[in-house]
Amino acid sequence: MKKQELQKNIGYQFEDESLLNKAMTHTSYAYEHKIASNEKLEFLGDSILEFLSSKYIYNNYPNLKEGEMTKVRATVVCEDSLYKIAEKHNFSDFLNLGKSEKLSGGKERPAILADSVEAVIAAMYIDGGLKVAEKFIIENLKNEIELATKHVGQKDYKTVLQEK
Repeated sequence: MKKQELQKNIGYQFEDESLLNKAMTHTSYAYEHKIASNEKLEFLGDSILEFLSSKYIYNNYPNLKEGEMTKVRATVVCEDSLYKIAEKHNFSDFLNLGKSEKLSGGKERPAILADSVEAVIAAMYIDGGLKVAEKFIIENLKNEIELATKHVGQKDYKTVLQEK
């Protein structure tokens, strides 16, 4: 039942639900149960996320220079943004964590939740292809990208200080 709820939250029905299970399996749980964790999916998901967000920025913001596109992507493809996606879709309700990780508040830890988003992106890609992953990424990051492009010309406080 839980798998169905998560699939509804992310807007995608898996053909192979074992991919979704693996995407939601933290190393602590995997170690305790001697099964595979989401680490390899996370690795692949990170690359897919970079690529598809870059493609979106490139296609939708033609006036941005290369360096500006890089800044926008770096602003958006980060732990903070991914954590927000995990919160939006209630990923913490579906994470498989080991006992000690659960006790130490792992279900609320931004890094763990952000990693699970990358793993789910990879699982979606493997299960349904690039278009499926792209739809999820853009639906969840479009507003963040738009916001980041509005601030792209502004210098952060460190840069201003260094220039002075």
